[in-house]
Amino acid sequence: MTGNGLCIGDEAPDFTLRDQFGQDVRLGDFRGRKAVALMFFPFAFTGVCTGELSGVRDRLDEFLTFDTEVLAISCDPVYALRAFADSDGLNFPLLSDFWPHGEVTRQYDVFDDAKGRPRRSSYIVDKRGMIRWSVHNPTSTGRDLDEHLRQLHLVADEVA
Repeated sequence: MTGNGLCIGDEAPDFTLRDQFGQDVRLGDFRGRKAVALMFFPFAFTGVCTGELSGVRDRLDEFLTFDTEVLAISCDPVYALRAFADSDGLNFPLLSDFWPHGEVTRQYDVFDDAKGRPRRSSYIVDKRGMIRWSVHNPTSTGRDLDEHLRQLHLVADEVA
């Protein structure tokens, strides 16, 4: 189990969400091409989330390669994600799971019903679309980006 209902080795639920520019991004489009780090985050413009995503921005050349991709997902509306990206120079996909509210976040079993937002959770999806690693952090605790990169590149370097 990954911590909730999804297990390591399960097929990652496919989805299409809008990014901060209003463009559709589909997880399935990376199948056969890239391993993907899915990073669910509670809210734009909050301290821990800003620090984490700025850390991804600062190491973007490690996260985004010919074999890897990072997708950050929250339930904020597209317009809030655009303002967040612009204010902090976040030049990678920030995906809005705003409506139907939290639908994708629920598919990954990381929606916090009491607070109406995603938990601070991550999944690594391999090139075949299978979940290979996950971690679920407390809301107040930032992710270990070194470990995310290690897991992402381990999966990306495997022969399909």
